[in-house]
Amino acid sequence: MNIGKLLANVAALSFSGVAMTVVAEAKEMQVSGAETPVLLQEWTGPYGGIPPWDQIKVAQFPAAFEAAMAASKAEFEAMLETPGPISFENTITASELSGEKMGRLFSIWGVHSSNLSNPEIRKIQAEWEPKVSAFFSELTLDARYFQRVKYLYDQRNTLNLDAKQTRLLERTYDGLVRNGALLDAAQKAKVIGIETDLSKKFSAFSEKVLADEETFIVLETESDLAGLPETFVAALAAAAKAKGKDGWAVVNTRSAVQPFLENSTRRDLREKVWRAFTKRGDNGNANDTNGTIAEILKLRQDRAEILGFPTHAHYRMADTMAKDPIKAMDLMMQVWPAAVARVKEEVADMQAIANTDGITIEPWDYRFYAEKVRKAKYDLDQEAIKPYFQLDNMVAAMFDAAGKLYGMSFTENTGAVPVFEPKVRTFEVKRNGTLIGLFYLDNFARAGKRSGAWMTTYRSQHKLGGKNDIVLASNNNNFVPGADGVPTLISIDDASTLFHEFGHAIHYLNSDIMWPGLGGTPRDFVEYPSQVNENWLLTPYVLNSYAKHYKTGEPIPAALVDKITASDTFNQGFATVEYLSSAILDMKLHNRSTPVADPAAFERDTLTEIGMPKEMAMRHRLPQFNHLFADDGYSAGYYSYLWSETMDADTWAAFTEKGDVWDKQTAERFRSMLLATGNETDRIEAYRAFRGRDPDVKYIMKKRGFPTGE
Repeated sequence: MNIGKLLANVAALSFSGVAMTVVAEAKEMQVSGAETPVLLQEWTGPYGGIPPWDQIKVAQFPAAFEAAMAASKAEFEAMLETPGPISFENTITASELSGEKMGRLFSIWGVHSSNLSNPEIRKIQAEWEPKVSAFFSELTLDARYFQRVKYLYDQRNTLNLDAKQTRLLERTYDGLVRNGALLDAAQKAKVIGIETDLSKKFSAFSEKVLADEETFIVLETESDLAGLPETFVAALAAAAKAKGKDGWAVVNTRSAVQPFLENSTRRDLREKVWRAFTKRGDNGNANDTNGTIAEILKLRQDRAEILGFPTHAHYRMADTMAKDPIKAMDLMMQVWPAAVARVKEEVADMQAIANTDGITIEPWDYRFYAEKVRKAKYDLDQEAIKPYFQLDNMVAAMFDAAGKLYGMSFTENTGAVPVFEPKVRTFEVKRNGTLIGLFYLDNFARAGKRSGAWMTTYRSQHKLGGKNDIVLASNNNNFVPGADGVPTLISIDDASTLFHEFGHAIHYLNSDIMWPGLGGTPRDFVEYPSQVNENWLLTPYVLNSYAKHYKTGEPIPAALVDKITASDTFNQGFATVEYLSSAILDMKLHNRSTPVADPAAFERDTLTEIGMPKEMAMRHRLPQFNHLFADDGYSAGYYSYLWSETMDADTWAAFTEKGDVWDKQTAERFRSMLLATGNETDRIEAYRAFRGRDPDVKYIMKKRGFPTGE
């Protein structure tokens, strides 16, 4: 089976990241229930086959997991028992072409666990994720498979392989060694046990955070709405109605909390909402995650030591661009002092206004007074901007930008294919007239959908075996929908998120690779294409063409565009410190040989040590840090946003240096050399080929308005 591909799917779906388990009775497993095969059967219909969302029932998953493991085990054994000499074709190629049933099942399960969660799904998650984790852990560590790969690896210079085959073989071997293939039987058993335990802890963490995010604060009187924009009040009323409550509900998610903190003139309610949001997972009740975090950290360090790494950070970063925790920390600490210094300037500006209200700035005041400063300094009111940022128009804008840059077209076909939720929109995707994908867009927050925003693929592209798969990609956001009859209006931050996640989709829709195992990229490269795509949002073309008032249809006034441009680096101290504090704590938490036993004390003490401004909080406090503790995905890897943005700022300079940010030649070089190539070549070398050098940190400093020393 394609171990590398399945491991990537497993990690993305909150199953343990490097997992696999030989189930002795696997060959005896049979699919039970007439409907269960729907989850495993080959997809039919247009676009090379699509998920049958309209035929799926949650109760089908347990039997489907059993059947998929049995099928994967059978494929695995068949590959091991292939007669004749060991060859690249009967080992690596065979592995690359296997695992399709499991891949389809993971795609469908991932949507249910992330977009459609409910008590029934969470019960299945708690029971089956450890089983699936154990299954994959054991396959990964099967000595028979490793012996075949090692034989080929040792002979690689005599096998007449091309460069991509050689890279795939070397990465397969390195990945197996990194994950324990050279361990003895007792050590392998320990790793399998740790992986299984981790999957249980990840599931518990996710469930606890989601439970806190499903809470809400009810506003009962008109006076509780002071300062809130009309459209936001309507959205809060709709949220309350959906919860079966009278009044207005502020749901405990970022998409509702942030605009409340920016606009509410009720300081007491700002504090109440802020505390509820920042205390997710940290209330000393059944949903408190601190104990779970400590258990995860202990398990991670135990695994790292068994696998021969000094810390979990070294283990996770072995296959990244940065490679070394110190290198990642060095980049963060180049930016941190300037960001903190800028926060002090921002606080001074806010405090001057807050003095007239007789208050000292606290974290629940920051966004509120930042908006007052924005208005005073730039005569720019976020609420004056929002009516021009209608969600549907911004979706059209991101599609148009992709067309101008990469020759892509998006034709809506919502209703023509099944979807997993009625409000999901779908689009047929072509590049230069050739069909390349189907794009699903799930924009709105709802109960059972995890917070944040993300992109996923239900099927990725590859050409192995004579195919050239049509990509099935999905963007998932958590915007607050407008009330009945009112279009959804979003902030500039929300629009940036929209463009960011779409950048991920552009990356995968433009994939043009042969080998599935070379389709993924290092964690600190993954965010790079998405961050690059954010740059086109505030370009004159996009604003003038798509930022139109939702009532009048009038384009955004030039004077307002000028104000937006002039305020481009506004509040960058806050944005940078909010993110970097989370990233620095992540690295300090995992780049240590003694696991942290008291996460709350560690967070408090480390923030003091690095000089965290008292007027603000981390973007993700540890008790709710899904990136770190819902799976292994971003653990010791949250720095990657800054690493990627360093490349992003340098890449944007490549466009601006042309004098035209829509320069098609630069866009095609970016697409063909960096977006289309997956991990077929070392990503650092690919970047150097594109830019002619390593990325220069001065561009990210300039982008954020920090001193560069020039």
